[in-house]
Amino acid sequence: MNKNPLASLIVSTYKNTEFLKVVLGSVFSQTDLRFELIISEDAEHDHVKAFIGEVKSPVPIYHLSQPDVGWRKNRALNRAIAASNADYLVFIDEDCVLHPRFMEFHIKWANEKTILAGKRVKFDPYSSKLLMDGRISPKRMNSYLLSNYFTIKKNGARFIEEGFFINPYGFLGFIPRLRTMSYLKGCNMSFPKSAIYEINGFDEDYVKPAIGEDIDLTWRFKKAGYKIKSLRNVAVQYHLYHKENWNDQEENIRMMLDKKKRNEFICKNGLVKL
Repeated sequence: MNKNPLASLIVSTYKNTEFLKVVLGSVFSQTDLRFELIISEDAEHDHVKAFIGEVKSPVPIYHLSQPDVGWRKNRALNRAIAASNADYLVFIDEDCVLHPRFMEFHIKWANEKTILAGKRVKFDPYSSKLLMDGRISPKRMNSYLLSNYFTIKKNGARFIEEGFFINPYGFLGFIPRLRTMSYLKGCNMSFPKSAIYEINGFDEDYVKPAIGEDIDLTWRFKKAGYKIKSLRNVAVQYHLYHKENWNDQEENIRMMLDKKKRNEFICKNGLVKL
């Protein structure tokens, strides 16, 4: 077990241990295991604690929890950052299964002044169940997506093109190198710990989902002089199907726009309370 991790993989979770079990299975199957695992729970559920207590991990694993008083993901993430032992941080969510080479490229392409950002395919219910049941595996996902592309698209899968892994050093390596990212997705991003400390972490003023855990970081990192580098089709994720509600974002958008007008890219309610 690596006692000097090159990275801290921070997994945000709430209470879905069925999803978390599949995601952790993909985490433990990474080609590069030179990282520690921090499970950042935005609650204190006994069944989550019991589940994590039974996990057999090939990497150092830590579990952080906090009282369930509504959506406080940004606070949980700041606590995970403060507890991390590595100088490089990778972030995923409990509903995103990883391709085996996910961590390999987040670690390999880490750079002092660069923020790495990837995307994910959003699976339809049937494909999601196949993945959870172990009838398809991340390692062989390219062939599944190719042979079932039109079927899973008809069944509701979205962003299917993001689910193909392309070796950036292989024959088709020019494809991911041509792709770009202008913004961050909180479920697939990484950066030096020094970078997030420079902007004082996640802004805990955001107490509703969306915007605060990624879009807000995008403009703040750019203001601090960081550039975003794409990991599309390189650090690949497979999003497990579940119902989502992103309708209530107006308050967060207004808050972010107000902070941008004031040029508050170093947030006041973050890792340190200013």
